[in-house]
Amino acid sequence: MILPSMYVFPDPVEADPEGQGLICIGADLEPSTLFEAYTHGLFPWFNEGDPICWWSPDPRCVIYPEQYHPSKTLIRSMKKYDYQVTINRVFEQVVRACALPRNYTNDTWISEDIVQGYVELFKAGYGYSVEVWQEDQLVGGLYGVSIGKGCFGESMFSTRTDASKMAFYTLMLIGQEHQVRWIDCQLVNDHLLSLGACTLSRQDYLKSLQDVIIEPPINWKKYSERVFSSKRIAQIAKLTE
Repeated sequence: MILPSMYVFPDPVEADPEGQGLICIGADLEPSTLFEAYTHGLFPWFNEGDPICWWSPDPRCVIYPEQYHPSKTLIRSMKKYDYQVTINRVFEQVVRACALPRNYTNDTWISEDIVQGYVELFKAGYGYSVEVWQEDQLVGGLYGVSIGKGCFGESMFSTRTDASKMAFYTLMLIGQEHQVRWIDCQLVNDHLLSLGACTLSRQDYLKSLQDVIIEPPINWKKYSERVFSSKRIAQIAKLTE
C-alpha cells in the first residue's frame, strides 16, 4: 500500500510549455513520491550527487506490445542458448546489475538512492523485473514500474548474447496477454527504435496515461513462480510470425 505523497507535482505542459523535458527539481525518492510522479507522467533522472530532477519529455518514447515482433536473429538466439527466464525473482539484483558500468561508459544514473527507492516501490507492489539465467547465473534482465495496465521501463542489462532482448520480448508477451496499451520507454534512442519503439506527443501520452493507470493491474504473481525456457519462448515467437 502506498501512502499519499507529501509532494504535488506540477502539470508538465504548464510547467514546460516549450517541451524541453525538465519539469521540476527536488522532493525525494520515497515510494509515495515515485508513485505520484509516474501517475503524473514524470520520472527521475539525474547524476549522483546532483539534486533530484523530474522529467516529462516531449515526445515520449513508447512501444506497443501487440505490434512488437522479435527479429529472426533473436528467435535463433533463443533456440540456440538454453536460457531460463523468470519474473520478479530478484528485483534488487537486476537493478544493481543495471547500475554497473557498461562497455561504452563508466557513468551511471542509478545511484544507491535510486536503488533503494525502486526496491521499496517494488515491495509495495508497483514494480516488475524480468530475469534471464544461464544455469544459476543472472546474465540479463530489465526492471520497471507497474501501475494499472501501465508498464514504465527503467533499464536493462545483458552479459550474454541477446539476453536483454529475451527479457524484453518476455515483457512484450506479458503486455500482449494483459492488453497493455504501451510500454513507456521514456527517452528516444537508436537502440529502442531498433526494438520497434515509436513516439507519442507528450499531450497524447499524458491523456492516455490517465486511462491506463486506473485499469485493473497486471497479475504479476501469475508469472513469479514459473520458469520459462528461451527455447519455448522461441516457439511462441514462431507461432506468431
